Amino acid sequence: MEGEAREVAAGIRRRATAVGLSKRKPTKADACAVYLVNKAPYLDYPAALAAGWPVASGVIEGRCRYLVADRMDITGARWSVEGAEAVLKLRAVRANEDFDEYWSFHLRREKHRVHEAR
Repeated sequence: MEGEAREVAAGIRRRATAVGLSKRKPTKADACAVYLVNKAPYLDYPAALAAGWPVASGVIEGRCRYLVADRMDITGARWSVEGAEAVLKLRAVRANEDFDEYWSFHLRREKHRVHEAR
């Protein structure tokens, strides 16, 4: 399997060259190829599945869709980076059932920021 990751990385590099991506500066394609080569020993999914290890790309994609797309991908909505990040962090806290603990932390920090730090 390690060889397959290296073959995919080589294919990415060949395609990047064929479409004329800059050779003078690193591209996203280069970063992807380097990642695949560096992580090749860990990308043996058939062995992981045979050993009973979780290969959770579907679970992760589903959670990302729930956290991000279901809230951010609303027709006509416009998000600033700061606003989108705040909403996503709050959704993650709620989805992980950590809201009560987070809210206590938030109130302590606000009390310190508004009153005690002055």
